[in-house]
Amino acid sequence: MARLWLHLCICLQIPGFCTNLLLLQTPERILAQTNNKTEMLCEVKKDHTGVYWYRWSQERQNFEFLLFSNLLGKATYGTNIREDKFSVQGVRSHSSYSLHISHLHASDNGTYYCSISQSSQLLLGSGTWLGVVDVLPLPLKTTQAPPLKKPVRCITESKTTSMKGVCSPLVWVPLATSILLLLLSLVPITHHLHRQHEGAFGLLLLRLANKMNTLRATSRHRGRSLHNL
Repeated sequence: MARLWLHLCICLQIPGFCTNLLLLQTPERILAQTNNKTEMLCEVKKDHTGVYWYRWSQERQNFEFLLFSNLLGKATYGTNIREDKFSVQGVRSHSSYSLHISHLHASDNGTYYCSISQSSQLLLGSGTWLGVVDVLPLPLKTTQAPPLKKPVRCITESKTTSMKGVCSPLVWVPLATSILLLLLSLVPITHHLHRQHEGAFGLLLLRLANKMNTLRATSRHRGRSLHNL
């Protein structure tokens, strides 16, 4: 037993040195009100004969043995530890143990460790800090989230680049040149059609004039014939 206490003292001098992943404690912190009760859980992932519970008081610099609970549920208490204040309940086929503490007082402040004995060593759990206060702090008020603004549609850089590409001189200069060449090629065709149109119109006028002259000559001839009669 002396070797166990010696090893335990070494663990306390180097915080976290002897904590073991085979013993997981939850929760990490508990803040409770005076005269209420609380509980903490220790999950054991290794074969064992029972679980020890200790309390480390930073204020008193004291590591105190609280109780030992064997696999049958029988508890052995430490000196001056009240049985109506501390109790242990096994859960899930001796793989988890729950320490219950009632009638909380400021003297219960400290860090509670579950532990198992392996090869003359005490393997400690991760620890659960317990703080006892007369009045619990008020919960923080949740501020109402501001109304969501309608997202503004922005033109990305890629879209801007594509829009600039449409108006780029590399695009519209060849296009304007092609249109100009097309218009110039239409000028001779238009002039030729215009000349053809003028020639046809002149020929039509000439034919009309000849027709009019013929009609006049015919009218004169008929007039002379009637005068002779």
